[in-house]
Amino acid sequence: MKISIIGAGAMGGAFAEGLLKSNTFAANDITVADPYQPTLDHFKSEGANVTSDNRSAAKDADIVAVVVKPWLVEQVLTEIKEVLDYSKQLLIIIAAGISSESIKTWMSKNGATPHFFLTIPNIAIAEKASMTFIVPVDATAEETQIISNIFDELGGCLITEERLLGAGTTLASCGIAYAMRYVRAAAEGGVELGFKAKDATKIVLQTMEGAVKLLQATGEHPESAIDKVTTPGGVTIKGLNAMEHYGFSNAVIEGLKAGCK
Repeated sequence: MKISIIGAGAMGGAFAEGLLKSNTFAANDITVADPYQPTLDHFKSEGANVTSDNRSAAKDADIVAVVVKPWLVEQVLTEIKEVLDYSKQLLIIIAAGISSESIKTWMSKNGATPHFFLTIPNIAIAEKASMTFIVPVDATAEETQIISNIFDELGGCLITEERLLGAGTTLASCGIAYAMRYVRAAAEGGVELGFKAKDATKIVLQTMEGAVKLLQATGEHPESAIDKVTTPGGVTIKGLNAMEHYGFSNAVIEGLKAGCK
């Protein structure tokens, strides 16, 4: 398969980086389209095909991914619409807040619309560690499997409903920033406890990785796993209760709700 990524900013660039590390596509089966020459130079050095011509990028790909700011989606789709073959090509839209009905309106051609996927990954896709939400629109089961296989190799994915994309964006795409804020806060606490900043960050990152791997391996509810390390009267439960006193869980929940609004 050949895939073209139109737009190689923070998200599109991360997607391209992840694909270059994947086993699904060879580098010369990936095309990156972007107006910024240094970006094209970078991906060319990685072995990808590059162009500043969106129509050229879209024309010969099996999968076309449009990864631009939401206010540019209509412009880009209108630009490439005439060169797309709806009977052969699949379309991925990675842009928050764009509805499937809007895309159908913009892409209508001779009474037909393409099979496409509303897709929300996060920037960890560059390291094949994204949580990606996928909404198939008029796609077959086989086409959906093709797209989900791509994103599964780039981390993990969930086929979901369009109404949940906003929540998914908050929980995973915005959520990666929330997790990084926890890392920053915990590392600063580590400095106050006496560690150098670099060492404190290393400790927190490894501890987070351990928590994630344990929960993934066991499938346990987080609270059940927490119970295993909270000795009665011990330091862990005292720390957890102090965090709750200052609103830790409520702050996380309210932050997610605010992001979703």
